[in-house]
Amino acid sequence: MALQILEKNGTFELFGNLNTKTSRPFIIHFEYLINTLKDVTINIGKLKAIDASGVEALKTLIAISLKNNNILYVIGKECKDIYAHNSSAFAA
Repeated sequence: MALQILEKNGTFELFGNLNTKTSRPFIIHFEYLINTLKDVTINIGKLKAIDASGVEALKTLIAISLKNNNILYVIGKECKDIYAHNSSAFAA
């Protein structure tokens, strides 16, 4: 399943899979938003699956936001796969 991104009340909700096939376009899209907006909120709660490449994509966006002194929120309690891959990546 492809990755779908919908904006709802200032929060970008992800639907589908964040994986090797979708992570590069995901990074490009959100890198633009991080550089354009003061803060960005991504809700991963409705993802069906996320693999190691998807986790790395989120880590890349966190690094970009830190470098640019912008705020990136990653929210969503339903996607537990992300914590299985690397929960320490989001402790900052």
